Amino acid sequence: MQRDARQSESAHATAERVARASYGKLLAHLATRWRDVAAAEDALSEAFAAALERWPREGVPQKPEAWMLAVARNKLTDAARATAVRKRPDIVAQVAGDAMEWNVMSADDVPDERLRLMLACAHPAIDAAVRPALILQVALGLEVRQMASAFLLSTDTLNKRLVRAKAKIKATNLRFEEPAPEDLGPRLHALLEANYAAYFIGREGALIDGDFNDELAAEAVYLSGVIASLLPSNPEAKGLRALLLFCEARRTAQRDAAGEFVPLLDQDTRLWDGALLQNAYELVGEAARLGTIGPFQLEAAIQAAHCYRARAGSTPWRDIAALYQSLVALHPTVGAMVGMAVATGEAHGATAGLTVLDTLEESLVRSYQPYWVARSHLLDKLGETSAAIQCLSRALGLTSHPRLRSYLQRRLATIKTALV
Repeated sequence: MQRDARQSESAHATAERVARASYGKLLAHLATRWRDVAAAEDALSEAFAAALERWPREGVPQKPEAWMLAVARNKLTDAARATAVRKRPDIVAQVAGDAMEWNVMSADDVPDERLRLMLACAHPAIDAAVRPALILQVALGLEVRQMASAFLLSTDTLNKRLVRAKAKIKATNLRFEEPAPEDLGPRLHALLEANYAAYFIGREGALIDGDFNDELAAEAVYLSGVIASLLPSNPEAKGLRALLLFCEARRTAQRDAAGEFVPLLDQDTRLWDGALLQNAYELVGEAARLGTIGPFQLEAAIQAAHCYRARAGSTPWRDIAALYQSLVALHPTVGAMVGMAVATGEAHGATAGLTVLDTLEESLVRSYQPYWVARSHLLDKLGETSAAIQCLSRALGLTSHPRLRSYLQRRLATIKTALV
């Protein structure tokens, strides 16, 4: 009985490991051949379910990823033979012809075709607003609940948009080949935005769980390097890579010895990774020399300015405010506007920063926690303590993450001391 329990635990642990480490890679391998993302997702989900059912009884196969890939492939070919998809013998033959190869390969043998899948998900025929989330779900395996807040959408709304996007891929038989260089531009921003979102969703999850070894963030950093190496003359690809490296360099300084969250301006710069910072600075320089400015380069430049504190001992707020102004002019977002407000408040006075915040529509910031934190900070600088407390209390009400809540509670207690 004890042996059976250990075998069951091992089977479940292996299935979970494959799900974390290989889901996107396996899905890309299936979807690029089947040209139906939803069908490939369903088949792979059934393969994982079969693993959880059979491995505790039969034992974990020598090559678990290959086992799941073979089961998913069989699900797809069985469905093809039983439905109208049989009218596409080219696809059926291609997938069935891979059977012997898939049965003996390991996960390391499976070519990493996620970039092709990502580019297909960024096709101009798909609604631009949903492309980054679609990439995150199908290529990196993120769940809708993990992504919704990052795109300022409800879970239900985002799920409906993703379902429609996958149906469009199937209905229009979108090609999964890499686009020609002249067609890459319209797709690149969605690809980079998805990579950017994956990193910060991963970092946020790691902050909550207290895990320094976050796999999603690490995967995003890796993919940014792949994209930059494949597009050596693209300044935005270099900009995104630099942006993530600046953030990654500060990762270990984001929590103190007790595990509490430490905001950027309070971090000990001696804990920052000098090698990663140097690499990021070099990428920013390379991108600038290519002569075209884009939003990810500007965000990287903003992070470079923040990291300059490690060299100069102070933060160049005027430079950061100017960079945010350029970013907002080029690619206005709520996050960029809030960042510009804070930088403007530090460089030109809190009143100027609040003026920037006041230009934002109430519907956009009502549930946007960073807005209320920024507003509280600027009001506190003006000595408007009661208003600052109200805003920070509202931010607390919008925060569910334990470490962030703890930080905001400490900040709130500090402000309240001014009223005593």
